[in-house]
Amino acid sequence: MALRLLLTDEIFDRLEPILLEIKPKVGAPPEQSDRMFIEAVLYVARTGIPWRDLPDELGNYSAVYNRLKRWKTNGTWERLWLELQTDEIALADNLYIDSTCIRAHQHAAGASTEKGGQLKQALGRSRGGFSTKIHVGCINEKAAISITLTPGQASDAKEFDTVFLKLPEGFSPERGIMDKAYDSNAIRQTLRESEIVPVIPPRKNRTTSINYDEDHYKQRNRVERFIGRIKQFRRIATRYEKLSEMFLAFIHIVSVYVFLS
Repeated sequence: MALRLLLTDEIFDRLEPILLEIKPKVGAPPEQSDRMFIEAVLYVARTGIPWRDLPDELGNYSAVYNRLKRWKTNGTWERLWLELQTDEIALADNLYIDSTCIRAHQHAAGASTEKGGQLKQALGRSRGGFSTKIHVGCINEKAAISITLTPGQASDAKEFDTVFLKLPEGFSPERGIMDKAYDSNAIRQTLRESEIVPVIPPRKNRTTSINYDEDHYKQRNRVERFIGRIKQFRRIATRYEKLSEMFLAFIHIVSVYVFLS
């Protein structure tokens, strides 16, 4: 049975020159090509299958997993994700921030105490149950430039500083567009200090009304559309990874594919 693959020649032609520049050049070259390796990771991300069920045509599951982990540890995935978007970032006028709660599978439980336990792996319990929260800073519906993970019960507003500090150096949007979960004096002050206009509707319990640009706020759906796109991949829509770094690796490579597709 033929496998449905995702990487077209056009997509890989954009990936290859950056990969050649940033990937580690130590050790013997792997038997599997970069293209088939990334295809294998995308296949697992899209279908949500256990690693041991990876089709033979996409390589040995253990070799693919270990290479995925090495590229996460040495920062290859994150560098690839950001390098691809350099030109897009330079042209962006708006920053959109939002989050989504992801149910964690029972297989995600049980992180060792050496790794800090479940809390250190961004796992917790929210109203939706055992979960992780993905916090995203986007410039449009295809390009995320800051991604962080917290336990599912974490507050959006409290994670704002972490998302904001992870924005690429030199990125200077005109507006920060977020929903009312981010309505706080501290967040508004941080944005203004960076010469970013807050476009955030006020909470109902504010004693004084705050005006915001309702026309630009209509574009906030762009971050929701990005989140919707990455959650089309089953390994993102449900978390199976015990370690947050491996879950984040999947998010980065899927974000690369979303940006290029």
